[in-house]
Amino acid sequence: MDEKRIQSEAITKASLLQDLKNLNIDPSGTLLVHSSMKSIGQVEGGPDAVLDAISEYMRDGLLVLPTHTWAYMKENVDFHVAETPSCVGVLTELFRKRPGVVRSLHPTHSVAALGRDAAEFVSGDERYDTPCARGSAWGKLLDLRAEILLIGVDLTKNTFIHGIEEWLNIPGRLSEQPTQLYAIKPDGTRISAPVRAHTAPVWDHYSKVDDILTDKGAMRKGRFGQADARVCDTARMTELLSAMLRIEPDLFLDGTAIQPQRFPGIL
Repeated sequence: MDEKRIQSEAITKASLLQDLKNLNIDPSGTLLVHSSMKSIGQVEGGPDAVLDAISEYMRDGLLVLPTHTWAYMKENVDFHVAETPSCVGVLTELFRKRPGVVRSLHPTHSVAALGRDAAEFVSGDERYDTPCARGSAWGKLLDLRAEILLIGVDLTKNTFIHGIEEWLNIPGRLSEQPTQLYAIKPDGTRISAPVRAHTAPVWDHYSKVDDILTDKGAMRKGRFGQADARVCDTARMTELLSAMLRIEPDLFLDGTAIQPQRFPGIL
């Protein structure tokens, strides 16, 4: 489609609903959304219209947005679940405040959820001392065979890949000792929630598998408003990347191009 035509078309709640349908997202499944509001373009109704569209589309399923606070927690020890702002975009900050949305108590990598079994989905994350534990919301995404929608952002923003590395116990990805943090519930209850932080900035190199995920059917691409969109299949992505990481644990440690011959029977 011509770029000028894309820019001239009105972006509305209705058009965004159609975009979600065109992306073939399961409206009764589980969907995690990473996003850049700016990339979507000028939407009639602004960020709230975007959230209205995604929430309406997923009304029969479970909608999840990250509400990370790792930037805030670098200088604080108390995470107030009802007050501490998200550091990963305007849509996440607005979403967590919406009626019916519930937020997990993880002090650095919380998520907010709306819809089917949302409270159960976010429960218990404060028990884990790592960002993306297998029993946390990040692991539950795999259990639910969720899809991950990346709107205007690439794989470097895909927190789920941190989870895959964590579940495989890839060395050198987390600090040896946790930082003592606390989760503060809405009623003021203060819960001890120590967390080990991510160390090596491997996320900078997650995009090196972009073509591989697409070619192997673990990711498809499309549009959402004016933004490039990627839809990742958590189950297929986990299977593929786990197989690759077992062969090459430092796969994401640098930007070196992937050599297919290193992964016989996989690539």
